[in-house]
Amino acid sequence: MQWPDMTDEDYMRRALHLAEKGRNTVRHGAMVGAVAVQGDRILGEGFHPAPGEPHAEVFALENVSDHTPGVTLYVNLEPCAHTGRTPPCADMLIRKGVSRVVCAMVDPDARVSGGGISRIREAGIPVDVGLLQDEALRLNEVFVKHRMTGMPFITLKLAQTLDGCIATSTGDARWVTSEASRSKGHELRAEAGAVLVGRGTVETDDPELSVRHVDGSDPVKIVLDSTLSIRTTARVFGGADLIVVGKAGVADEDNRRLSEAGAEVWRASEGQDGLLCLREVLSKAGSEGLTHVLIEGGSQVAASALKDSLVDRVAVFIAPKLLGDGLPAIADMGIRLIDGAIVLEDPAVKMIGGDIYYSARVAPGDC
Repeated sequence: MQWPDMTDEDYMRRALHLAEKGRNTVRHGAMVGAVAVQGDRILGEGFHPAPGEPHAEVFALENVSDHTPGVTLYVNLEPCAHTGRTPPCADMLIRKGVSRVVCAMVDPDARVSGGGISRIREAGIPVDVGLLQDEALRLNEVFVKHRMTGMPFITLKLAQTLDGCIATSTGDARWVTSEASRSKGHELRAEAGAVLVGRGTVETDDPELSVRHVDGSDPVKIVLDSTLSIRTTARVFGGADLIVVGKAGVADEDNRRLSEAGAEVWRASEGQDGLLCLREVLSKAGSEGLTHVLIEGGSQVAASALKDSLVDRVAVFIAPKLLGDGLPAIADMGIRLIDGAIVLEDPAVKMIGGDIYYSARVAPGDC
């Protein structure tokens, strides 16, 4: 393929676009795309499709002969230098004899973190780093946060009426938003790989917390239940892995009851508000390799996550409905002055099935 008048930036944008194709399948890894170019011709391109599968660089160079002159490889993440499920990409680039490498960002993974760049440079191949770095960091914000902090990236999902209710005062919540919005919610589950709710949501809605209507695997399900009293006939006990988190000190027979029903039981201490310490739960999730958790409710869980500065992004579905009196999407957080409000930034708004879909990041320092 010939692409006249393309610049380094254009080719890197192509790599970022390719990387995006792995969003719902790489799960706990990074989204990576790569483009191999000679002059104004693209010789090959590809993206990393799933854990254990070949990396993007392999696909980009698989049909390029060794030591083809003048080949530049564009990749949005530093080529790896360690042996994991696949061989080191840095060694493959050296063996192929590429003339130049352009990567958007250094890999935050401690096993790489500059090692791939150093190895390629030591082989005499120039490496340019930092082109479209901000876009690359945003694309892999989940991967970057987990590798840098050990904590999962947290998305808070809300489905509410225009006046901020997630259910009527009697608890009726089916359905607040449209079928199209609910399908988008399933996409968010597939993207995250783990979904967290409180026991109240399980008791009221009896959700499966699965992925339906869209491509993707079911997420790991995490249910906060201080007393470990959740009924084992609830639909969350079917399908993907289920984790029930109880308060430290709850009777062992409850632990056994849930374990026999197929759930893994975690314990957590109580926070200052008398609820399970959500930071402790999410830290445990991160240590277990869960890189992205979608919090789906209820209102008290949402408030706790925001109060404890745990949320990275909010995804809000707003239906054109009014209830007046109903269950609020977010419980009282104790904010009494506007100056204390949690601020959102970089909003994206679009219509989905008659609803408004609003997605934004929590401003640094607010969560």
